[in-house]
Amino acid sequence: MKITDILGKECVVLHSKAHTKDSVLQELLDTLAHSKIVLNKDDVKRAVMERENIMSTGIGNEFALPHGKTNAVTDTIGALATLDTPIDFNALDNRPVNVVFMLIGRENAVGVHLRLLSRISRMMNDDMFRKKILDATSAAEVLLLFDHQENELG
Repeated sequence: MKITDILGKECVVLHSKAHTKDSVLQELLDTLAHSKIVLNKDDVKRAVMERENIMSTGIGNEFALPHGKTNAVTDTIGALATLDTPIDFNALDNRPVNVVFMLIGRENAVGVHLRLLSRISRMMNDDMFRKKILDATSAAEVLLLFDHQENELG
C-alpha cells in the first residue's frame, strides 16, 4: 500500500491556521470525517487521542504523526496538514511542529499500519522532502511529491 493510496486530495490541508495541537488534530479529524471510509468520527477521535495520551506523536524534525487503529474505518486512511505557524506538539525533540500526518488504520491491519508509519516517518525525516511539502501550493502537488519520494525509496 502506498501513501497515495490512503491520502486523497480532499484530506490535504495546506496552510492550516491551527494554533494548538488539539485544533490541528480536530481539523484533520473533520477532514477525514467527510470520507466514506470513516464510519464513526467519534470512535476515530477516541483512537487517536488514546494513542496520543500514551506518548506524543510529535516525532521530531518539526513533524508529527498522530495515529490510531479502530474498526470505525473501512480501510486505512490518512490526512495531512501543513501549518502556517509551528505549534507545540510535545515533540520528542521539543521543537514545534509544522507538518502533521494523521494515519488511521483498522484494528486487524497492524502490519500495514506499522509499514505505513515507518515509511511516512522515513520520508518526513528527509529535510528536503519536508521543505517541498511545506512549499507545496496544492493538494495535487503534495500527492505528486509523495508518489515521487516513494518511487525513489523503492
